[in-house]
Amino acid sequence: MSDKFEIGSVLTGKVTGIQPYGAFVALDEETQGLVHISEITHGYVKDVNEHLKMGDEVQVKVLSVDEKSNKISLSIKATQEAPAEAPAAAPRKPKKRQATVVKNHTEAAPGGFNTLKDKLEEWIEQSNRNDLIKK
Repeated sequence: MSDKFEIGSVLTGKVTGIQPYGAFVALDEETQGLVHISEITHGYVKDVNEHLKMGDEVQVKVLSVDEKSNKISLSIKATQEAPAEAPAAAPRKPKKRQATVVKNHTEAAPGGFNTLKDKLEEWIEQSNRNDLIKK
């Protein structure tokens, strides 16, 4: 098999099967290899079916040949020029959040909220009263 298909060679094949993890490509009447989903195209591939269909003729590059398991790993994207870097997307503007306005933050707000300073003074008074009661 390795005599026939050298690593690095570019061949034309036909898509014979599509799976969620990649596509099988027939290289001749007897041999097929697998193009893993990560080797289909540059960029992210969510669904192989969005890029390939049964019977498509594709250019593939041989990545590896495993004689023991009779498996050939192929790449379509290795036969294509990598796209130029896309310009960076404009940063998103953060969502505006409505600020809560507190007019006088030193006073206890209705509903039981007190500042830590106010609570600390209250706790000290309680502690002092408890000390007097114990004596």
